[in-house]
Amino acid sequence: MDKSNPSQDFELLTEIATAYYCDEATQEEIANKFGFSRIKVGRMLKRAREEGIVEINVRYHPVYSAQLEQQVLAKFPVKRVLIALDHHDEDEQRNLVAAQVSSWLNTTLKDNMLVAVGQGRNVASVAEHATVTQSRNCRFICGIGGSHRPGDVINADHISRLLARKFGGSSESLYSPAYVENAELKAALMQNGTIKETLDRARKADIALVGIGDMNEDCYMVKLGWFTPREINYASLNQGVVGDIAGYDFFNVQGEHVNTVMDDRVIGLSIEELRHIPCVVAIASENSKALAIMGAIRTGVIDIIATSSRNIRTILSMQGQ
Repeated sequence: MDKSNPSQDFELLTEIATAYYCDEATQEEIANKFGFSRIKVGRMLKRAREEGIVEINVRYHPVYSAQLEQQVLAKFPVKRVLIALDHHDEDEQRNLVAAQVSSWLNTTLKDNMLVAVGQGRNVASVAEHATVTQSRNCRFICGIGGSHRPGDVINADHISRLLARKFGGSSESLYSPAYVENAELKAALMQNGTIKETLDRARKADIALVGIGDMNEDCYMVKLGWFTPREINYASLNQGVVGDIAGYDFFNVQGEHVNTVMDDRVIGLSIEELRHIPCVVAIASENSKALAIMGAIRTGVIDIIATSSRNIRTILSMQGQ
């Protein structure tokens, strides 16, 4: 974009915003049309909002949302359901779900509360879109180690630090890799004093923020090299695995843990350890994750599920499975 010609800048921003919000083109379609990257299109849409070219007014229907929530509460073992409006674009859908969690955190967090933080795009989006009305002296702590990619915004450490900065609290890192090659190495690292003490504190958290994964060979864990597409596909097709909580605890559609070759290779809070945390918030915005969400809820570990209206309607329709 030509910074020397604001008029042309605004014309381009307006054209892109019209294509996205009025014509319902996806960010990928817009990127292909204008020859930009998808990331740049996202930034331009954000700037269009900041410049006042786009004003978003959502007509939210709390009665409809409350009705869906009551149906879920009647059929599944959860205490709250945070439901976002549906959106055709995956990134915007993630932002809408994140806004629901951010709003809940803003009204729930109090001084001296401890929040265990997971990893992934959905949890990261909560930190990025957190709107804080009042600072509070709460603490955030990593519930899983980090990946080898420096500066990765979906690392638990980055998310924890960003949440702490926005809420005015403090952050504690887990000085450990998230993934190791075998169970023996994991067992050795879990005996390290620094790692053990951090995880011991994380186990005493008041709230945990975690993501829900599905069995997709293009998933975050495969991209990081933790697991191979073959391992993911075998677990899905031959063992009935439908998803994971926090990136590695695998379960079937009934919410039962499934032993896989991928067990005992990730350093972080397990499902059983999450079970003892008073409030576990699980976040999943993608429409491909309905089955994984249903299995995750049935584990009995999750207290609050945050997702889209479409996913909620889907799991209600599948409830008999």
